[in-house]
Amino acid sequence: MKMNIDGAKKIVREAIATALEGKSEVSDSMQLIGGASLLDSMKLVEVCLALEDFADELGFEFDWTSEAAMSKSRSMFRTVESLAEEFANQSEGKL
Repeated sequence: MKMNIDGAKKIVREAIATALEGKSEVSDSMQLIGGASLLDSMKLVEVCLALEDFADELGFEFDWTSEAAMSKSRSMFRTVESLAEEFANQSEGKL
């Protein structure tokens, strides 16, 4: 059973809010990479490690190091929503 997108968004928003130490509002359209991002590369890694931990608790492995993840044009790191969609997709068949 695949995790629903709302559940995935909640998990992703929580991981980002923790990385930002609650200093900024986290929205679905918030950019995660590029000039407008509030996350530097270390904070983004922190978010990904937190998502790995959430995935482990839910019984699946979250792969954020794949070639698709690193591709700028279709990167899961564009926005909170795109990262949540990838998290939900990776949960498919694992819950």
